[in-house]
Amino acid sequence: MIWRTLKFDQLTRDELYEILKLRVDVFVVEQNCPYPELDEKDRHPQAMHMLAQDRDGHLVAYCRVLPPGVSYPQASIGRVVVALSHRGQGLAEPLMQQALKKALANWPQAGVQIGAQEHLQKFYQRLGFINHSKVYLEDGIPHIDMMYQC
Repeated sequence: MIWRTLKFDQLTRDELYEILKLRVDVFVVEQNCPYPELDEKDRHPQAMHMLAQDRDGHLVAYCRVLPPGVSYPQASIGRVVVALSHRGQGLAEPLMQQALKKALANWPQAGVQIGAQEHLQKFYQRLGFINHSKVYLEDGIPHIDMMYQC
């Protein structure tokens, strides 16, 4: 697996296309959830795009790390996704661990908050996140806000 972290202006057109395709394939089509996927946050100058590519260069996992004040007062990690073809292979945990390291290295005093789909709550708890809200609907899907505890 090849792990890379890039700013928006470092992404090639093909990389950007693959990121958006993966996100739409999963979050919009697979989850049958029409929502505004393109939210301007990808282009934030401090946003980091974390990619996992297989040996052939295909994107198989992705997330973005945002600075404090963009989604929450804290830094945040979102759009966490693993391609259907690579689920169950243990990619989500190292992806999140690397994202946490990047967020904490860049904004050590800010903390990290996420808006997690409720069914993934236990996964995020294993990584050190604790519940920070009650369950709420976002685009028709139950979510819960969670904070990372060092």
